[in-house]
Amino acid sequence: MKLVTTASAIWILVAAPVFAQSPGMKDMDMKKPMPTMAEKGRVHKGTGVVKSIDARKGTVTLSHEPIQSMNWPSMTMSFKARDAKLVEGLSPGKTVTFEFVQEGKDSVITAVK
Repeated sequence: MKLVTTASAIWILVAAPVFAQSPGMKDMDMKKPMPTMAEKGRVHKGTGVVKSIDARKGTVTLSHEPIQSMNWPSMTMSFKARDAKLVEGLSPGKTVTFEFVQEGKDSVITAVK
């Protein structure tokens, strides 16, 4: 029993700082309903600042303003690009407007200006 108590205490001491540092989705209003299947095919629009681009993965990380149509607060997240040409010419620090759709769990950019 002492071994279980000691192991539990060690786990709490090790895990607590990890969870405390994770930004998670603390600003997301979990009481608002998630988008329905009909809404998932819908085009959503946003404005954000490019944080990074991963051409190999075909993703762009944006720090975006709230996206009302998705009930999302401002946050930084990665989006998949529908086409690699969409992220050509983007650079960190550039402010962009973008359109995206939900495909399963992925947010897929369909246009960037």
